[in-house]
Amino acid sequence: MRPGDVVKLWLNHLAVERGRSANTLRNYRRDAQRYVDWLAQSGRRDLGEVTSLDLEAYVADLRRGYGDCAPLAASSAARALTVARGLHRFAVAEGLLTADVAAAVHPPRAGEKLPDTLSIDEVAALLDSCPADTPTQLRDKALLELLYASGARVSEALALNLDDVTGDEGVITVTGKGGKQRLVPVGAAARAALDVYLVRGRPALANGTSHALFLNKRGGALSRQSAWMVIKDAAERARLGKDISPHTLRHSFATHLLEGGADVRTVQELLGHSSVTTTQIYTHVTAENLREVWASAHPRSR
Repeated sequence: MRPGDVVKLWLNHLAVERGRSANTLRNYRRDAQRYVDWLAQSGRRDLGEVTSLDLEAYVADLRRGYGDCAPLAASSAARALTVARGLHRFAVAEGLLTADVAAAVHPPRAGEKLPDTLSIDEVAALLDSCPADTPTQLRDKALLELLYASGARVSEALALNLDDVTGDEGVITVTGKGGKQRLVPVGAAARAALDVYLVRGRPALANGTSHALFLNKRGGALSRQSAWMVIKDAAERARLGKDISPHTLRHSFATHLLEGGADVRTVQELLGHSSVTTTQIYTHVTAENLREVWASAHPRSR
């Protein structure tokens, strides 16, 4: 039976017998039509010709994008697969198909895609692009150096007070989610940028009312939006050719540590993750890097 005809029967079943809302039916119709169009492009004219491999290829195309269809997020691709599975399940229940080939096809898992990171050279270009003449430039330089040196979330960096960075040499106190504090070491470059900012930059911005480390031109705490602009401007000066965010430096921090041989649980502690499972997303990159090195260097890799 033609996929489009099955879709009409299914949607009518959902409306009349299951009482689905107009909004739900509209969403199902859109996703079902996308599936029907994809099957037509793949040469599948009858729903009985579809295999589980076709469904897996459909999900893969949804994730990467195809034709005029832009790539979908894992959650959107999973919803589209749910519609396709519902269609096949209905066809089997109505005796239109003998086997449900979609039942064993699993949706993509959200969060499997690793966040974008910068290479070590790209981070160096970003940090080296910062001028350091005016008080705000000294602040911006210190902020960028600190974000990469500590792996702190931008919200954590902006919440830092003077007391958090003036304690033990080379260690700052970061307050994470749930008010949980952690000690994070920072390197010489970040420490030097902070020292210059504290001596020459912050006093010129301060009005005596805020204890925040990073101040705006009015003497108040720097906002998240302003921090985003600091990084965007630095990326443009460095001509990185990619759209980055404050979190990009956090992801780069974790990836570079693991590539350098750091233990995943140490990185977990530095990032302030409550579970090592969250940190392990970064190990996919290091594993891929190891595979690439092995493939290029091992005499029996080909």
